[in-house]
Amino acid sequence: MIGAATLRDVLLTHEAAQPDATLLRSPETDRQLSYGQFAKEARQLNARLNALGINAGDHVGFLLHNGYQTTTIFLGAMAAGYVVTPLNLLSQGSALAYVLEHSNVRVVLTSTHYEQQLRDAVALLSAQQANGIQIVVIDSDAADVHAGYGELQLHADIADSTPALLMYTSGTTGKPKGALLTHKNLLHAARSVCEWHGLTANDSVLSSLPLYHINGQCIATVAPFVSGGCIIAPHKFSARAWWSWVERYQPTWLNMVPTIIAYLLNDAAANTGDTKQWPNIRFARSASAPLPPEQHRAFEKLFGIGVIEAMGMTECASVVFCNPQTTGDRKYGTPGLPCGVDVRVVSNETGVALNDNLTGELQLRGDNVMLGYYNAPEKTAEASTTDGWLRTGDLGYRDSDGFYFVTGRIKELIIKGGENIAPREIDEALLLHPAVLEAAAVGIPDANYGQEILAAIVLKPGVSCDDEALRAHCLRVLGRYKTPKTFRFVDDLPKGPSGKVQRLKLLDS
Repeated sequence: MIGAATLRDVLLTHEAAQPDATLLRSPETDRQLSYGQFAKEARQLNARLNALGINAGDHVGFLLHNGYQTTTIFLGAMAAGYVVTPLNLLSQGSALAYVLEHSNVRVVLTSTHYEQQLRDAVALLSAQQANGIQIVVIDSDAADVHAGYGELQLHADIADSTPALLMYTSGTTGKPKGALLTHKNLLHAARSVCEWHGLTANDSVLSSLPLYHINGQCIATVAPFVSGGCIIAPHKFSARAWWSWVERYQPTWLNMVPTIIAYLLNDAAANTGDTKQWPNIRFARSASAPLPPEQHRAFEKLFGIGVIEAMGMTECASVVFCNPQTTGDRKYGTPGLPCGVDVRVVSNETGVALNDNLTGELQLRGDNVMLGYYNAPEKTAEASTTDGWLRTGDLGYRDSDGFYFVTGRIKELIIKGGENIAPREIDEALLLHPAVLEAAAVGIPDANYGQEILAAIVLKPGVSCDDEALRAHCLRVLGRYKTPKTFRFVDDLPKGPSGKVQRLKLLDS
């Protein structure tokens, strides 16, 4: 799709070239969406929004689980010239109300399942704000739900610089920020992914990541759409159903996050690991959070599927780093090489670019870097250097082979007695213990050292373990200085929409 400048161009090209090809399969309903049907429904959606007084450039929200209409709304509204604002299904009350207010959405499409959640959030807004938001309730798994409004041609006066997606960050340390991404941002990111992984119209991806998830949006939806491929999108992840979906639909690649890999490994007793069951899979992709090397190796050994670790950011349309496609060229414990972006490592103190193997802040630039934070010029300025680089807030380094390693977040770095300790090092050590499913370390105030280490632990189902056993394990693996002072056993770790652990929220519990 070299000549396409907008998602509208992509849609019209596919409609003409392959109208009968399948864009989406929904496992729960077994419903399929062809490129031709999608183009028709995008025009029906455009007509319905127009009838509601929504104009090109207006912000259109949705609060829906994955499904037939969710994909149609997400891609179709952008192709029609609207700015799509996906709303996090896990957000409740004031958090959801904040995004509704800040994003200036004019209409939100939802289903009966989420309608009350949405209305409760709208009720927290002022009367003027609430009256400015129209709520449309639909069946997200049905076809032709907008058919009664006829069809309206997609707006032709959109350019590559036109905003297409307003995606809110997870708000690790404060209020969520809305990253405004243009058609150019999304297409550059999608083309980078397609080129890197060799995606064509013959490929299909199994991805349960929701469409309020930047990875689920850009990697698992926009990239396959640009390549003309197929998306197999369950309503949500299920460890028990995952391999039956693989056997039934025979995808050529899997889109996952480390949490999914951890749960599939933990549920492995119910699976044979017979690679003959999925002969078409070329690779699996893991991003959105660091993949512990031991889990990486264990998954590949058990299921016979090579995993490509990658890394993205909301501000970069989910594309930053990726490991090589060739198995022998990959490295464990690293998100890989720059993919579609330029990267530099700079000193936190001086801002000077650092040489290999020296740790500093990772900074980025490229055509997939956002237009800016919506309605937040001061935040946009804080995130940008005077010479045009995006400050990621991530600490890391580049090795002599050009691979990048991420050691933590600047604000999450643990400084104990003047020594910098990367939380991820503690996490990975804890994950080596057979009882631990998930782990996250964070710094807590300490009168003697400035900060000490707290580790939050999620145990595997049906497994027991106490802090003394974990402390003994850490003393062996990490040594006394890096062994957590406190262990806290929790049911779940706080995570943002992308699946990344929000460490600083552990301090609130």
